[in-house]
Amino acid sequence: MAKINSFTEIVAWQKAHELVLAIYSLTKDFPKEEMFCLASQVRRAVVSIAANIAEGFRRKSYKDSDHFYTISAGSLEEVKYYLVLSRDLSYITEAEYLKYFDLAEEVSKTLSGWKNSQNKY
Repeated sequence: MAKINSFTEIVAWQKAHELVLAIYSLTKDFPKEEMFCLASQVRRAVVSIAANIAEGFRRKSYKDSDHFYTISAGSLEEVKYYLVLSRDLSYITEAEYLKYFDLAEEVSKTLSGWKNSQNKY
């Protein structure tokens, strides 16, 4: 395995960042009354995924790093719920829901793989 020098080289972070950009784009068309409620909540949660991967990357011990990766995973589940809620409130279509939920699942798989790979060192 090649040495990773920056969090930006971590595939899980790359996928999480892709999800951040996608969610920001998706929520810009939410109703105005939701801009400081649901849109703000989902945006904070999705940013937390990528930010905690980045923060965990520079931690000295596996235990410290894993703590941040676990927070990322929790934020990811929060984003999935907000996608369900957005669909159920008819803020997004079923097709949009499936598209972004699938992307969130992809982030989940790569994050899990990253966490597991770090336990070996």
